Amino acid sequence: MSRQVGGRSGGADEPKSLYRIPPYYYLHVLDQNSNVTRVEVGPSTFIRQDNEKVVFGPEKMVTVPPRHYCVVENPVMRDGDDAIVTDKGGQIKLRHADQDIRLAQDPFPLFPGEVLKVPVKPLTVVKANSALRLRAILDFTSDDEVKHVAGDEWLFEGPGTYIPRKEEEVAETILASVILPNQALKLRARKETKDREGTDRVTGEEWLVKKVGAYLPGAYEEVVDVVNAYVLTDKKALHMRACRTFTDDKGVTHRNGEEWLIKFSDTETHIPGVYEEVVRVVDIQTLNNRQYCVVEDPADEDGKPQLGQRKLVKGEKSFFLLPGERLQRGIQNVYILGEDEGLILKSTEAFTDSIEGAQRRPGDRWMIRGPCEYVPPVEVEVTAQRKAIPLDENEGIYVRDVKTGKVRAIIGRTYMLTHDEELWAKDLPPAVEALLASGRDPLADRSDRSKAAADAKRDKTKVITYRVPHNATVQIYDYKQKKARVVFGPELVMLDPEEQFTQLSLSGGKPKCPNAIKSLCLLLGPDFCTDIITIETSDHARLKLQLSYNWHFEVDRDSEDHAAKLFSVPDFVGDACKAIASRVRGAVASVQFDDFHKNSARIIRTSVFGMDENQKVRDRFAFPANNLVITSIDIQSVEPVDQRTRDSLQKSVQLAIEITTNSQEATARHEADRLEQEAKGRLERQKITDEAEAERSRRDLLMLQAESSAVESTGQAKAEAQSRAEATKIEGQAAVEQARLKAEASKIEAESELERLGKAREAELKYLKEQNELEVSKERDMATIETTRFQEQVSSIGKDTIRSIATSGPEMQVKLLQSLGLQTTLITDGNSPINLFNTAQGLVGGGMLKRRHDEPAGEE
Repeated sequence: MSRQVGGRSGGADEPKSLYRIPPYYYLHVLDQNSNVTRVEVGPSTFIRQDNEKVVFGPEKMVTVPPRHYCVVENPVMRDGDDAIVTDKGGQIKLRHADQDIRLAQDPFPLFPGEVLKVPVKPLTVVKANSALRLRAILDFTSDDEVKHVAGDEWLFEGPGTYIPRKEEEVAETILASVILPNQALKLRARKETKDREGTDRVTGEEWLVKKVGAYLPGAYEEVVDVVNAYVLTDKKALHMRACRTFTDDKGVTHRNGEEWLIKFSDTETHIPGVYEEVVRVVDIQTLNNRQYCVVEDPADEDGKPQLGQRKLVKGEKSFFLLPGERLQRGIQNVYILGEDEGLILKSTEAFTDSIEGAQRRPGDRWMIRGPCEYVPPVEVEVTAQRKAIPLDENEGIYVRDVKTGKVRAIIGRTYMLTHDEELWAKDLPPAVEALLASGRDPLADRSDRSKAAADAKRDKTKVITYRVPHNATVQIYDYKQKKARVVFGPELVMLDPEEQFTQLSLSGGKPKCPNAIKSLCLLLGPDFCTDIITIETSDHARLKLQLSYNWHFEVDRDSEDHAAKLFSVPDFVGDACKAIASRVRGAVASVQFDDFHKNSARIIRTSVFGMDENQKVRDRFAFPANNLVITSIDIQSVEPVDQRTRDSLQKSVQLAIEITTNSQEATARHEADRLEQEAKGRLERQKITDEAEAERSRRDLLMLQAESSAVESTGQAKAEAQSRAEATKIEGQAAVEQARLKAEASKIEAESELERLGKAREAELKYLKEQNELEVSKERDMATIETTRFQEQVSSIGKDTIRSIATSGPEMQVKLLQSLGLQTTLITDGNSPINLFNTAQGLVGGGMLKRRHDEPAGEE
């Protein structure tokens, strides 16, 4: 049978009968006879009876580690000895709808009916500067004997570990607010309570906490806002207003709605209280020695505004506007008047003028002139500032006296308006305004009909000027005197206030249309105009004529009557063209088309100019009404109006052209035949000349052929001899050249071989030299190494050591002999001969060594 751990016994066809319960596991067993559920706890082996049923488990027990907790709903009931209470049938009793908070303990099982509502979770650690706002959900008495009723709230402040209770719940976590320097915390009471200073607060009351540091609001306190302090300087102040009657920190009582000013002299920083508000930050008003201002509703010494009054403040000065005060027109500059400047003043109240000593009444106007400095009192209003207007001799202005209404023109001098004068604007008709603003030259631009827009508006207060061009005239009418004057150009016209230009409206275009040309001046000519008129001959042929007239005005400039006649006819162009057209129509109506076609110029000139006593055509046509004279007529074109007449005229013109063309063709054909005959004669003559030249050439050819045959017969032998000699010469030259080339080749071979051998010897010598240098360098390096090695060995061993090694053998022999008491000993084996020379040397050397040994050790 398999072991079942941590799962329910269900899902198989037959329930298991054996359950192995591991340690710290449990299961619920239902007795189906008594219908009671009990708990089996491991480690154990549970054998299920037939009347039993495993309804839950095996399941792991609930383990609550240290600093953790869990919430069990419907916990079991226990008696005073912490034993589980059961009923008569053995069923475990539960505290229904109740909760049990269990902390760290041994693993425990859940009894039947118990529910793990909150799984195991860590206890809440409340940090410093924070707290938990707790709310009682049941009436209870805490461990410190404090009685709480449902709905009460209090704080659990950190640092600490909060152990939950079933009678309370955590409403929220509150963090402390940090109050920095120049800051305050605005709080509001949610219900009646005491703050941390012990002051009683009512519901809805607000107050400030200014103590620097962390502040933790109470259970019935809420943070409304963090109020920053206003930093005041010498140039900034605060305008405050009381929201209700209160007493500030300095003991001053402020009534509801009262306004006051807080300056730098009062405090460096200010935190607005809960019952006051900052209306605005007031900047200081600074006046220099050339400025002034007028303060309306100034405050008295008690700070109360004096409504309706005004106060003049002159610079240099700096001040703040108190609540209720305002500047009339801001800070104004002192009026500094030059010699050509002035001020127009108006009195608003009765006062005595301190400058002139005059008594001024309300509404009086007067003017002061410079040079001076002027600061207007509060009773004086500056209505205008005047400056002298410099005028050239061709410039002017219109001035009106406001008392009398009279208008006059000031021209050619500098003028300053007085307090009773003003500039007057002179209006002109719109058409005249457009002509003046267009800036068009009446003479040069007379053929331009386009309407040019005005670049700028005219200053209506300046005197109207108009330049009359040469050989032109304008008429000006004075409506006050009811008199007109005519000005001839070139001249500059300046209008008086009551004068107006006489506008000309002339006919223009082709054919002439009335009111096509607008102008202010009348050109006197000579000039021309072109018109198109329609005429009809006696045989009802209608024609369109384009005529051009030359005209001019004959006028005596010294005569006023002649000058007045110039403008007597409003449209002299239309009047003249109509008169000429009527005369031409009358004359052409009496002639036929053919006659008019042949004599059109004579008929038109005669009809217009007329005949003199000698039956000659006159050369002028005058209009006495305005002295206009027509001097000539040019017929520019004649076109039939009727289509049939136009076709007949076209056919006649084509016929005349055809006749002229045929005549020209015949003339050209005759001239071509003549030229052809002349060319044929020249050709025949040239042919004969060419044949004669050919015969001469043939004769010369025959002579040359004969000479060539003679030369050919006599020159063959000579040519053969010359060729043999030339061949021999060429062979000799070739042999010489061949020998020279062979010699040069041998020389080149020898020189190349010699050069090769020289380079080989040079390379061999170079190789041997480098090899010898390497050998020498190697030997030198080996000698240097050996010397260095020997020097290092000698230096490492030392002089005394070497001397001791050298003298150690003989000294030992001497000592041995001395120990034996022998002076001299010679030992031999009898076979080897004795070398007395070496022996003597040894004896001598032995004596030398002995003597050296007897000498002091320091002598050498």
